[in-house]
Amino acid sequence: MTKRLLALLFLCHVCSPFAGSADEVSVIQPIDGAAYDGELSSAEHSQSIRIDLSPGDFVRGSVRGEEITVWLLGRNQSKLRRLASGIGAVQGFMFVAGDRGPYSFEVSGQRGTGYKLQLDSVLALADQTPIAEEVASPKLRELRKRLDVGDDISELWSEIKSRGTPLIETSNVKPSLAEDEALVTFLWRGAKRNVRIFGAPSGDHDELKRLGDSDIWYHSYRVPNTARINYRLAPDVPEFPGTPTQRRRAILATAQRDPLNPLHEPDEPVDDYEGFSIVELPDAPKEVWSTEYPSHPKGTIETHRLTSDILGNTRDIHVYRSAGYEPNDPERALVVTFDGDQYRDEVRGPVILDNLVAAGKIPPTAAIMISNPSQKSRSTELPCNDDFARFIGEELMPWAKTQHVTASRERTVVAGASFGGLCSVFVGLKHPELFGNVFSQSGSLWWAPGGFETKGETESQWLTRQYVSAPSQPVRYYLQAGTFEKPSEILQCTKHLRDVLQARGYDVTYGEFVGGHGYFYWRHSFADGIMHLLQ
Repeated sequence: MTKRLLALLFLCHVCSPFAGSADEVSVIQPIDGAAYDGELSSAEHSQSIRIDLSPGDFVRGSVRGEEITVWLLGRNQSKLRRLASGIGAVQGFMFVAGDRGPYSFEVSGQRGTGYKLQLDSVLALADQTPIAEEVASPKLRELRKRLDVGDDISELWSEIKSRGTPLIETSNVKPSLAEDEALVTFLWRGAKRNVRIFGAPSGDHDELKRLGDSDIWYHSYRVPNTARINYRLAPDVPEFPGTPTQRRRAILATAQRDPLNPLHEPDEPVDDYEGFSIVELPDAPKEVWSTEYPSHPKGTIETHRLTSDILGNTRDIHVYRSAGYEPNDPERALVVTFDGDQYRDEVRGPVILDNLVAAGKIPPTAAIMISNPSQKSRSTELPCNDDFARFIGEELMPWAKTQHVTASRERTVVAGASFGGLCSVFVGLKHPELFGNVFSQSGSLWWAPGGFETKGETESQWLTRQYVSAPSQPVRYYLQAGTFEKPSEILQCTKHLRDVLQARGYDVTYGEFVGGHGYFYWRHSFADGIMHLLQ
């Protein structure tokens, strides 16, 4: 830090009507840590201490003494800011000088009180420079070094493009990584205003940083070596007046797959914006249960239309029966899922169940996959809706009997993800006579009546609070959440429900996967919960 010599003029001003003439002016050549020891005499209750400052000077200091108040005074002794309010024996302060000088401190307190006013530092505006951020990635440090000296980076950038992005690095990272970590750096080149990442690792629409003055943008994350991540990148997201939700959702206008990452879903997208890019770290669990094997017998899938008098709408119901499923088999099992289209296609539920049955991990199993009439109905029906719970108990499950798709409650699982995970926990509370097992994948357990507007407030986690007071039932629970789901509070709320259920005596298992919020992650963790509950 550059130290700047200032003239501190200390002028003792006697406020008592009995005071004599002012003391001589004291002049100090201040450096960091310079201090003035003063004492309010028996005849005075305040003193003024002049300080010579320039606009933009950053001042940090403190005052010691019992019940001492300090004001910053400006031109014509006008009070600008109270720096110390008389609470505590040591009070710190800081401020930035403007153009309203000359400045002085007014120190006041009980008559006869001693004090010590200290300047820790006075930093001139010219010396206030941002500290260059340390780049964690060794490859980016090399890139920035060349940019700083004006070298051509085309060869180095071509090398990055040929290897593909994001960068995955495990050595020479600053600061050093833990043994089970890797540094994943997402890159974009060519954006003019901003770039954001849509998806994990944070799930919070993080902004990428510009590398120096270049058109290269980046963001690095330290993640476990077992991570599997899907994401999109959004260059030049529009900025505009609007609600926080509108501004946040604007990321969808430009979010697209990473053009430098060849791994993505779907395999043959129709344009740059469809699907998402994927990065799999070296130790990510192998995709075993969601892969189709020609040697494994396949189950059957039928799609029915079911009208609900309770809900006043009609929806698709996908009914799956594994190979070997017999309606009268006492060992048969049943899985009921919400978001039926997504569990059929994106989670690959039928493929996973085929493989689990073929491997002998679960008995022959049927599945009822309940689709949503619309996105709006999903947001109304799945979050703890009594009418929807009635539909399940009074219409869906009796209809399933007519299709010869049943199982004992001990071998019946209700499952879902996000709002569907919340709903599975709610239906388990409402219909323990039908469902002996509840499987929640990243359940939106933060929810309370009022939806997103109540998120994070004291009335959140409404469903968890119902379990505190409701009678315990013989229902088993398998709760999952992703390591990257902290910003949405899903990770914390799932752990809280686990703790409440355990305290209430329930059989509950908690599984945490390295991932974020989405069917891509739930596909890779679906088999874990099904095996645990149906083995």
